[in-house]
Amino acid sequence: MSLTPQAFARTGGIALLVVILQISGLGGAHPFGIHPDLVPLGVAAVAIYAGSVAGAATGFATGFLLDLVVGGTMGVSSLVLTAVGYAIGRYREVRDPAHGLMPIPVGAAATLGYLIAFAAVSFMLDVGSSVSPLVVRDALVTTLLNALLALPVFLLARRVLRPVLLVDPVGLRSRRRGPRETGPLGLRGLEA
Repeated sequence: MSLTPQAFARTGGIALLVVILQISGLGGAHPFGIHPDLVPLGVAAVAIYAGSVAGAATGFATGFLLDLVVGGTMGVSSLVLTAVGYAIGRYREVRDPAHGLMPIPVGAAATLGYLIAFAAVSFMLDVGSSVSPLVVRDALVTTLLNALLALPVFLLARRVLRPVLLVDPVGLRSRRRGPRETGPLGLRGLEA
């Protein structure tokens, strides 16, 4: 992804949209007694299409905004979402997933990773977390629900980010030259 003001605005818009929808709109919807969690899906969508650095930065910004809005312990969501964004972006850079149903396992992995890491950090910081077998059930049902929601979230993120991802900031395509002559490996660039 090129670092342009348009890219920052579009990525920030995705982060702001998922936090607002999570806090206001989807906070009241409880299918199966579990609420969907759009925040890790939004971070994973940016990370899978823009890479690990953009995913980590989006995760940090989204987590910070979420902690500010909710009034939770500052830094817990930022720490966990930064790791989730980096991991999903790194997966994209190493494996290059190109399947049409790729958002389903990526969304499920991002959600499950977020929930487990958030619970572990909250438990270590003694934020008031409770340990119960119902927590495991809730995490699994939330992961399954987010796997179903992953396709529309990733599709929306791809449509928003596509114009920014295809930008050539330096204009290298227009200055492309013919094939370059190369010499022995140790003598490249030394011409007599």
